[in-house]
Amino acid sequence: MNHQQIIKKDEIKASKFFVVNVDSFSNLVNSIQKELWRYSNYRSILQDLGKGKSFQDYSLDSSSQLILFKDQVVSPNDPKIQLSIFQKPHDSPLARHPGQGKTLKPIKKDFHWSGMTQFIKDYVSSCQQCSTHKNIHHNRFRLLKPLPIPNGP
Repeated sequence: MNHQQIIKKDEIKASKFFVVNVDSFSNLVNSIQKELWRYSNYRSILQDLGKGKSFQDYSLDSSSQLILFKDQVVSPNDPKIQLSIFQKPHDSPLARHPGQGKTLKPIKKDFHWSGMTQFIKDYVSSCQQCSTHKNIHHNRFRLLKPLPIPNGP
């Protein structure tokens, strides 16, 4: 191995992917911030948390100014934002369409919105790639064996 082989091509591709994700994450944060102000219930929570009032299970992230619900970023009920949150852990080449449970787990760890579980189940069940490349969860079918011929009627 010489000094030119220290950085592998695979590592360079992964780092480019990470930079794209960081950039899209900042865009996601900006769009969540804008959308939260459009909803009156979130707007009042944002204003009250900014004034120092406390809500049960809600807090305000000081760096991003996003509402947190039990340390999860609150997403408004905007399908575009929810899709952008959801598609990366499900549709990206590194994720490889992991299914409902494995897609829901990392999203649930970081984000919160009403109806999230059903939204993800509906999306994954309607995903064309998931349905065509679904893993078989049962034993393989065995060869058919002929039935014995009966002696009489």
